[in-house]
Amino acid sequence: MTTRRRDWPLITGLLLLSAVPTFGGALRVAALSGGEVTPANERFFAAPVPVLLHIVAAVAFSVLGALQFAPGFRARHRTWHRRTGRVLVLCGLTVAATGWWMNASYPLPPGDGPLLMALRYLFAAAMFGSIAAGFLTIRQRRIRQHRAWMMRGYAIGQGAGTQAVLLSTWMLAVGPTTELSRAALMGAAWTLNLAIAEWLIRRRHPVPAVPTRATKLVEA
Repeated sequence: MTTRRRDWPLITGLLLLSAVPTFGGALRVAALSGGEVTPANERFFAAPVPVLLHIVAAVAFSVLGALQFAPGFRARHRTWHRRTGRVLVLCGLTVAATGWWMNASYPLPPGDGPLLMALRYLFAAAMFGSIAAGFLTIRQRRIRQHRAWMMRGYAIGQGAGTQAVLLSTWMLAVGPTTELSRAALMGAAWTLNLAIAEWLIRRRHPVPAVPTRATKLVEA
């Protein structure tokens, strides 16, 4: 029972972080389905399939991933963890690949610029590479490395939630974003998520210190 109680703050926090982009994605799907063209979505109407795949895969990746990273839940449902993990790998790779494709193919919306485009390329590639590494390491039964890589990929995938928080806070405290401040906040969200993931990885499995010559002399 104690383990279950420890799981809930993590699961709840990750689901709350997923709520805003999930709601935004649902609104975008509804707008595309209804044929409502707005300045925010007009670039998607010429090729709607990638954005629809991106939204569906991102929602599944963020929601199911919240359960995958709860240690107690994972330990009690190992079969579910393995089966859902395959789905998550597919969803995560789809999110990264469609994000890259949209960045390359769709016109830049108002307020975005070359810096944000470069950041999207960078983090989409990092997400794809992390999840691919997570898949390869679990095939090799390298459990610790698998968890670390999947945590990194999930952290990048959850960037949309953190971006919503940072952008909303900026809007309330400062006002509308500029092209530069928007890019900086979006990049800060991805970086913050990755930094937290790295901290958790190293907290669970600290990197052993490399003994120096002075240390060896003292120990001798």
